[in-house]
Amino acid sequence: MTYEFLQHYWWFIVSLLGAILVFLLFVQGGNTFIFSLGKTEEQRKMLVNSTGRKWEFTFTTLVTFGGGFFASFPLFYSTSFGGAYWLWMIILFSFVLQAVSYEFQGKMGNLLGKNTYRVFLIINGFVGPLLLGGAVATFFTGSEFFINKASLTDISMPVISQWANGWHGLDALTNPWNIVLGLAVVFLARVLGALYFINNINDKELVARSRTAVGINAVLFLVFFLAFVIRTLLVAGYAVRPETGEIYMADYKYLMNLIEMPVVLVIFLVGVVLVLFGIGKTLLKPAFDKGIWFTGIGTVLAVLALLLIVGYNNTAYYPSSHDLQSSLTLTNSCSSLFTLKTMFYVSLLVPFVLAYIFYAWRSIDRHKITSQEVSEGSEAY
Repeated sequence: MTYEFLQHYWWFIVSLLGAILVFLLFVQGGNTFIFSLGKTEEQRKMLVNSTGRKWEFTFTTLVTFGGGFFASFPLFYSTSFGGAYWLWMIILFSFVLQAVSYEFQGKMGNLLGKNTYRVFLIINGFVGPLLLGGAVATFFTGSEFFINKASLTDISMPVISQWANGWHGLDALTNPWNIVLGLAVVFLARVLGALYFINNINDKELVARSRTAVGINAVLFLVFFLAFVIRTLLVAGYAVRPETGEIYMADYKYLMNLIEMPVVLVIFLVGVVLVLFGIGKTLLKPAFDKGIWFTGIGTVLAVLALLLIVGYNNTAYYPSSHDLQSSLTLTNSCSSLFTLKTMFYVSLLVPFVLAYIFYAWRSIDRHKITSQEVSEGSEAY
């Protein structure tokens, strides 16, 4: 286990967590349909209880994603989470709002009323995926920060990384391409949410409306996603000279990464095919209700491939548009060899955790949600 291997290993783990997080955003996407798909109180309750059984998975994965970055690439954590804190605080606040909304909407003496908390769920459903997508887009478009490791010796302010403006992350929203990817994630989450309802709810009206929602949002997702991917593959990217660590702009960098890493290219293409297959078969076959699994797995693979090309093959995964040489790479931002090696052995427990999640998921979804269940169940939201 060389230092370089461990750096690449932990970028793969962090990328996988990020990819799984994007899939689990079906909870957020599903919540945006509470009023548009649910025409009656009974139907709205079914929708809320469908996503309510899974929201903890999304929240936990978000926290684990941040924790993985903190442990393996602490300079990114201090730079992004410490510098772009307004962006991350809004994201975290929207997820806390989600948790509160699930737990309090059905409580006795609720002064705000159920619909108020459902509106909070819808806000999280749009804001969470939009800002997360925008934050990930900065891996390709760059952020306004600079690094000065010599400041560690400054007793008054030993801060390595600083943000170059007073927006502290909100400036990411001024780049239209960050918004494009954010919207792509929003519509993908809505597609996944509708597919999940088809698989998880036993109600003909809701399922029929969900199939219509899949088609509409799939078109919007493809428009924004293809626009971002095509543009990203054709523009110059942030490359690293391995001999010196110098950052420079290389034409077609991300396209060349795909070509030079054929395994990653295959992962990306298989992911895209699975996403389209799950959507297409759901729309063409009214009896088919497994689209969430094909599209979900495809989402994980496609997002994983995109995150790998932004970190592997001598690429700066967190580029600085303010000071090119401050851009973060796997080499200049990672933890020590001892830390990465110790965490490697801890990571061997991950398959057991995933097996438990799979078991818990299957146990929760053994039966589809019905109107009778949410009306009579004592644990319903």
